[in-house]
Amino acid sequence: SYGTYGLDMKGNVLWEVDLGDMETRRGFGEGSSPALHDGTVVINWDHEGDSFIVALDARTGKTRWKMERDEVTSWSTPLVVESGGRPQVVVAATGGTRGYDLADGKLLWEIPGMTTNTIPSPVHDGGRVFVMSGFRGNALQAIDLAKASGALQPDAEAVAWSFDEDTPYVPSPLLYNDRLYFLKHNKGILSCFDATSGKRLYGPERLEGLEGVYASPVGAAGRVYVVGRNGTTVVLEDGAAPKVLARNVLDDGFDASPAVAGSELYLRGREHLYRIAAK
Repeated sequence: SYGTYGLDMKGNVLWEVDLGDMETRRGFGEGSSPALHDGTVVINWDHEGDSFIVALDARTGKTRWKMERDEVTSWSTPLVVESGGRPQVVVAATGGTRGYDLADGKLLWEIPGMTTNTIPSPVHDGGRVFVMSGFRGNALQAIDLAKASGALQPDAEAVAWSFDEDTPYVPSPLLYNDRLYFLKHNKGILSCFDATSGKRLYGPERLEGLEGVYASPVGAAGRVYVVGRNGTTVVLEDGAAPKVLARNVLDDGFDASPAVAGSELYLRGREHLYRIAAK
């Protein structure tokens, strides 16, 4: 609600756009991030008022298109994916998951099935989008974009597989080397599935040392990193069986997801920003 801004790499403000004021459910606040793709910025504006999704020109801030949405507050960040030779925007929310044409905002497909307070952001690989939520229920859908068209139902052919247990409330899933990792609710309890077949590889597996998790797991260099709100990071080997390689503790708390840049890991804590790398 404070506005959307475009800056150059020297920090100069090039443009700003005021999209209005959000009225989020129970005053929980705003959580959806903008999505950037090929010169277009996509912002989802689901709240307790008039919800919409809007696409802005990344260089000028001018509106390219805006579509109304029949939705309550959601916090999932839009995902832009290529399918059938054209990019589309996938947004998961309480009322349903929808795909929009990035060029003009046309609704391509929609499907119900998520729970209340949808927060986890979609992930994509191999022509499939994986959406999930985990508040007052559990939902996971693996959606085949090549088959997604029009108004779909949860048992449609476009849903390659689904699952209804142990899904996350806040953290987004990790899709890494054809394995789908996700946490149970906001807990350090990890499950791992084969993304293609939907076969459970392991889990729910409790990761000792983690006390609450808001950050999404990340994958890098054959490892999976899970960061807890109590300052503990659990490092696992990426694989079909749970193998903990390390537990590292910092005197801080982490809600933000780790960021990987080359061989460096960045952690944004409540008190400090950390850069972790080999000497």
